[in-house]
Amino acid sequence: MEGLVKGLLNVALDAIGGDDGEDSRRQGEERSRSTWAQVVSSGDAEGEGDSGRRRNQSGARKASGEGNDGDWETVSGRRKHPQEDSRKRPQKSWQVPAETWSTYKKHPDEQEYMAHTQHAANVEPTREELHDLSKACSRLWELDLNRLVPGKDYEIECGRGKKVYQEEDMAQGSLFTWLSDSVLRQPTYSRFCSLLDNYNPDEGCREVVTSEEKHEQVAFIEEISRTAPIKYLYHYLVSKEIITENFEQFKRMMTSLWFDLYGRGGVSGSSSAFEHVFVGEIKRKEEKEVSGFHNWTQFYLEEAKGTVNYHGYILPRRRGECPDSETQVLSIQFEWNGILKSVSTVLVGVSPEFEIALYTLCFFAGEEDNHVQLGPYFVNIKCYRLGRDKIGSAFPIAEN
Repeated sequence: MEGLVKGLLNVALDAIGGDDGEDSRRQGEERSRSTWAQVVSSGDAEGEGDSGRRRNQSGARKASGEGNDGDWETVSGRRKHPQEDSRKRPQKSWQVPAETWSTYKKHPDEQEYMAHTQHAANVEPTREELHDLSKACSRLWELDLNRLVPGKDYEIECGRGKKVYQEEDMAQGSLFTWLSDSVLRQPTYSRFCSLLDNYNPDEGCREVVTSEEKHEQVAFIEEISRTAPIKYLYHYLVSKEIITENFEQFKRMMTSLWFDLYGRGGVSGSSSAFEHVFVGEIKRKEEKEVSGFHNWTQFYLEEAKGTVNYHGYILPRRRGECPDSETQVLSIQFEWNGILKSVSTVLVGVSPEFEIALYTLCFFAGEEDNHVQLGPYFVNIKCYRLGRDKIGSAFPIAEN
């Protein structure tokens, strides 16, 4: 196990490969980015604007007031996808402080982070939790202090249920009907969102990671390391003697585990655990398909942008147990950029730090199938490995 952790601490994974010439050529290429830069660009009705524009213009917009209402940026409401049913209801718009984005673009040494969480509950795992992964995951659920409350922080409309093999759109509206204005301003959510536009979703395209993107990665890990779920994860791994008692080394390991690039789809350096699990990728096949994409925040932002079309929820195996607006483990079907994801289970409203902690815990202490309880929900956390030291994929499957 010590060898495993040392492997994770390497700056570059063996699978990245490639030469400097190709890297230089890639630096000049245009890359299709994901959501965040486009969603927060208030003056751009078509959602136009790549990563470079986001970085260069965020400060200029704040200084000049262009596209702003005072010190606030208005995030436009949901833009209809060309293939979308005309019956789909638009979402409300929301506002976020313009200063939020410039604050989170500083070098990690100059960042201001939230204070370390002071917990009423102990973040030390119990003996029972160390011997029972389900109890440990249940404890993580309890420690997710930033988990949203249905009806208070957001609202969803599940619409009609369907079978996995049914591909037609059976949802009249969007999955998310509204999200509280304050949610995406919370430190761990904002830092998470700043990472979402750092990737090309094409599985066959090699990623180019800029120094600023590396800073965003480090800042995200630093921010979530101050929360209860990540502190619990650290103490758990130390107690199991999976890692040594060195918190700074633990944070470096987490950065490497989630953000180091590896090969997928036959192309080196084209993917990472974070991109696959949280952002999503598009496989190059005769018939393209969406791979990964198991995060509710990414779904919400893409739905607001108009690149996600919600098709409905997947009917539970047991009759009479249909989800409602309070459900926080939901299996859904949707199209992303016109490409179908036949089924994806998402943990609705959980915090970024919770999901990172949950999947990391299952990667180190679990197996490929991890049948656990999260609050009132029974799920199977699937955890696929690439080699010994990489997360290939991790996601929940609802067990009815």
